[in-house]
Amino acid sequence: MKEHKLGLSLSGGGYRASAFHLGTLKKLHDMKILPLVDVLSTISGGSITGACYCCHKGSFDSFYQDLYLGLQTKNVIRKILFSWMGLRFLLLFLALAGSFYFLFTPQAWLFPVALALILFLVLKYQFNLFPISKRIEEIYDEFFYQGKQLGELETNPTLVIGATNLQTARPFTFSKNWMQDSTYQFLDEPVKFKAAAFPVARAVMASSCVPFAFTPVTIDRQFFLNPADADTVHPILVDGGVYDNQGIHKVMQKGSYACDTVITSDAGSGSSGELHFVNTLSLLMETVNVFMSRIKNAQMVRNVYDNASTANRQVAYFSLGWDAENCIEGFIRNLEKKQIPKSVVEAHELPVEWQENPKAFTEAITLYLKHRIDYDHVRLPDAAALKTARSVSTNLTALSKKQVDGLIAQAEALTEIQVKLYCPVLIQQFHPVNK
Repeated sequence: MKEHKLGLSLSGGGYRASAFHLGTLKKLHDMKILPLVDVLSTISGGSITGACYCCHKGSFDSFYQDLYLGLQTKNVIRKILFSWMGLRFLLLFLALAGSFYFLFTPQAWLFPVALALILFLVLKYQFNLFPISKRIEEIYDEFFYQGKQLGELETNPTLVIGATNLQTARPFTFSKNWMQDSTYQFLDEPVKFKAAAFPVARAVMASSCVPFAFTPVTIDRQFFLNPADADTVHPILVDGGVYDNQGIHKVMQKGSYACDTVITSDAGSGSSGELHFVNTLSLLMETVNVFMSRIKNAQMVRNVYDNASTANRQVAYFSLGWDAENCIEGFIRNLEKKQIPKSVVEAHELPVEWQENPKAFTEAITLYLKHRIDYDHVRLPDAAALKTARSVSTNLTALSKKQVDGLIAQAEALTEIQVKLYCPVLIQQFHPVNK
């Protein structure tokens, strides 16, 4: 086993996340770190990028160019709307509109009857009438994966696609030779699955299956090692972000995917502070976002700061919502809170007096670290590009070139700074240290 097993986790966030993480991979490639990644843990939009990377057989540049153009031209939502699924939506709308006709006839009493019937059919048979996830799986396959199965994924890195199993309230993971939920794994008679033949597009769909919007993904009988288990165990899979939106859980917790050094790319854009509620549904969705944000922040504190410090792990975490200019300031604050692992402090050769009282030496530490990580040569996105990147919503519609470029630029800047600050063990292998 390698002395420093490296894990990279890519968060959720639709095409916004896919573009942001493309920038992360690009910068890690340029820094000669990407080939060192042992485990690539992905969620939702991060799974789109991660699976494309692990399916691609050519050079990194050809992978990069394919996905770079794909995110600008491959519109999943438009593909749905201009299909038989879209026709069903149109027929439903016409049926709803037609029910109002009765209000202007002597049979006005039929209006509430027709409306109630339509609502009953939609609520009871929604997933049968509108199996959106199956359609998106087909589109993912057409756009990105061309029928590939998990067994065809590259061996290195090990791709771990994360979903959430509503039946067990636990993560369900997909990889080249293994798909499992720990609840099933540790039953008296473990339930096992056949991963190799499972479609990559379906695994990515499960990982990005947004609750409220898409149909939960199930596991067909043919993918159970013992087909009879399909009669007793019924995984119901939704977006991996429901359990772990950063993908960091697998690479930080004990288990076969645990890593000593971790890089986490988080495409969360943060709140604009301006919220507008036009109905109960929008209020509900924003409330769910608050819950998700609270879980995400708790995970970040536990995994990135507490866990990393205690276990002396080197963990580089960064988020789209952060300002790259403040990363060194954030490092000093963490140093003051004793949340920087000992191995990182030693690698940076910080004087003892700086470690004991960082606040008193803020200016000196800042200048020292800027020189050490070659900060002046980091390409920071301009204000316009950053604003554009953060304005991208979480969806599966094609992005403009300006949006993709902005997201990539922000990811590249944050990746370089945070990896150099928090994962010096990686930098020392390939880059001279500025002393």
